[in-house]
Amino acid sequence: MQPLSTNDRDLLVAALTEQADRWDKAIVRKDRAAIEANMADDFRQIDGAGNVETRQSFVDGVMAPELEIAPYAVEDFDARIYGDVALLSGRTRMTGKYQGKTFNTHYRYIDVYVRREDEWKIVSVQISNIP
Repeated sequence: MQPLSTNDRDLLVAALTEQADRWDKAIVRKDRAAIEANMADDFRQIDGAGNVETRQSFVDGVMAPELEIAPYAVEDFDARIYGDVALLSGRTRMTGKYQGKTFNTHYRYIDVYVRREDEWKIVSVQISNIP
């Protein structure tokens, strides 16, 4: 496998950054089709408490009527490309309501994307809470 040129790497990072941003926005607006379109069938998330979520349980949790997420921004974004694997990481401050109670979280995350059949899909998310 040939290493990416600087220009190709920059274009790929820009495309993945936009893809990740679209996914974040789909989560906020609870767009099931857009959320699922970005996810691999074998997706897993490890949350801040160490719980493992599957694709189905993750999407079901986001779609729960008792969850409202306010728009949020990613800080300290970084992308690293390793052939057909991309590691996207950063910090997020998320606010919203769950079961009528306001929440405010701050966490670091790493999203693992894999290219399969020329499509990049998220396969894994790891979240670490920041006190």
